[in-house]
Order: sequence, then C-alpha cells, then structure tokens
Amino acid sequence: MKKRVAVYFTGGTISMKYDPQIGAAVPALSGREILDHVTGLDSVASTEVIDFGRYPGPHMTPRLMMGLLARVRETLARDDIDGVVVTHGTDTLEETAYLLDLTINNAKPVVFVGAMRNSSEMGWDGPSNLLSAIRVAASERARNLGVMVAMNETVLAASEATKTHTEAFDTFQSPDFGPLGLIDKGDVIIRRAPAGREILSATEMAAPVFLIKLVAGMDSTLIDAALDAGAKGLVIEGLGRGNVPVECVPGLKRAIEKRIPVVVASRCLRGRVFESYGYEGGLKQLRNLGVIRAGFLNGQKARIKLALALGLEKSLSEICALFETV
Repeated sequence: MKKRVAVYFTGGTISMKYDPQIGAAVPALSGREILDHVTGLDSVASTEVIDFGRYPGPHMTPRLMMGLLARVRETLARDDIDGVVVTHGTDTLEETAYLLDLTINNAKPVVFVGAMRNSSEMGWDGPSNLLSAIRVAASERARNLGVMVAMNETVLAASEATKTHTEAFDTFQSPDFGPLGLIDKGDVIIRRAPAGREILSATEMAAPVFLIKLVAGMDSTLIDAALDAGAKGLVIEGLGRGNVPVECVPGLKRAIEKRIPVVVASRCLRGRVFESYGYEGGLKQLRNLGVIRAGFLNGQKARIKLALALGLEKSLSEICALFETV
C-alpha cells in the first residue's frame, strides 16, 4: 500500500519568488504550488498538504514553534499518516527541528526540509529537496530515528544538524558525527541512529531565555542587561572549551546567586565544552560556581532545550542532569 505523508508548509525560501517591485525574494507560493513542481511524487507517496503559514526563517518564534508542534503531534497520531514533512526557512530550521525532536515521542518519521535558492533562480533546489524529504518520511528505514533534516540528498539528525554556510546547497551538516544516511537514486540509505535521544513532554517554553555570544575583552554588561530584563535562563556561547573573559565572571556569579540556570556552550563549530582549564574564567572555575555544560550542543539548540526544561518547571539539578549526559 502506498504510504501517506502529511506535508506542513511553513514558508522559507522554498516558497519564495523574486518580486520585481521590492527587488528581492519574498514568500509567495502555496504548498500545492510547490508540490506541483515535484516530479515523480506519485510513485513515492500520497501527500496531504497543510499550509501552516508563509514565514521567512527569521519570522519563526517560540510561539509559532509550539503551535506547529501541537499540530504535528495531532497529525502523527492519525492511523492514515505514515510520516510528516515540514518545510521551513533555513535560517531557523535547526531550532524548530530540534524543538520537535525533543518533544515528539513517535516512531513515525518527521523530516524538515528547506531550500537555498528561491523559485525564480536557476537551480531552485526546493522540489528536489522536498521529494527527498518525502522519500525519507515514507521509508520504513527512517522509523524510530527522531526528527531529521533532509537537504542535498543527505539525512541528518535534528539534534546534530546546523547551518554552516549562508548559501551553499550542502549548508546543513552534522559537524561532530556526520549524517545518519543519504538518498541515492531514490533509495533511502540509513547507516546509523542518533545517540541518546531525550523526550521532554513540554507544552510551553519559558521566556525570556537569552543567548549571549562572548568575544575577547567582553565584560558583564550584556549578562547584567539580561538579568535586568527578567531572564529565566541564560545560555553563554563561550570561547573554545567553554571559557569566558575574566570580566564576565562577576555577571555569571550574579546570575547563579539569583538561581537562574546558566548553560555554557562553545562558539566553535565542532567539539564539546569541558572543564580543561582552571584559570579565572576557565570552565573549571565556572563549573565550581554552578554553571551547566551544554556538551556538544551549540548555543541556539541549548537555548531551545533550556527554555523547554524551564517550561516544565525543572529544578536546577534536573536541568543539569538533562544537559550533562556526556
């Protein structure tokens, strides 16, 4: 029997075309108009079109993400649906995909997909990427793998995928662990499963949770501003292994004294944070103060996870246990 895949269209470059009056690309195409460009779809799966919206990636918000989550959960619960595809703007795709990966407990595949060129450009990659994503969503091999990202005929775990280039077709990568598999001449080939998936039964995200990127010579100004703005949590993109400039330490102390969870990620593309260094501002000192390590998560993913954990009213010790699994 032919598999049935629900396709949520949320917008992004895959739905865009050039507007001569504006002089740039804007969302314009409906889900059905995009699917009409997908050659050979009938031989892969039947599809159900769900037009969630036409949001550019930067317009996606936590509220919209949680609304999408609720809809996708409902769709996955249906017996007539074998998998779900979500089209999304690539600027924030990894954040929404990771949120759904943390909050959906279902064996059916959920696959995020986008495009790097719009429909007015030569080499529009939207239709081919979408066909690949639908292949994955309809594949028995893709069950029990959590939420995935399918771009450029590569299958990635949402928990690992990140955008590494502003425009290249292969922008989405898993820098530390590599892809789960690939799509080759229509075949979905899976070589590994993502390790250590977690499920948080969240229905809301705490706000505000701030992400602050650190640079040489930085002080506590932005940290204190976040605290003054009522931060429920802080994610710090530290240097290297998770170290911070000396003048940031007082601000982090103030946050910890207020019982605000502080999670430290690295601004590096690869590698995990670890308390290798004991100098002032080194992660060893910060760990002694009560800072939480983000492991391999980048800053934007750590923020999603922290906001969900706080939405569940997890304690500091519970939040620490959620993050510090490796």
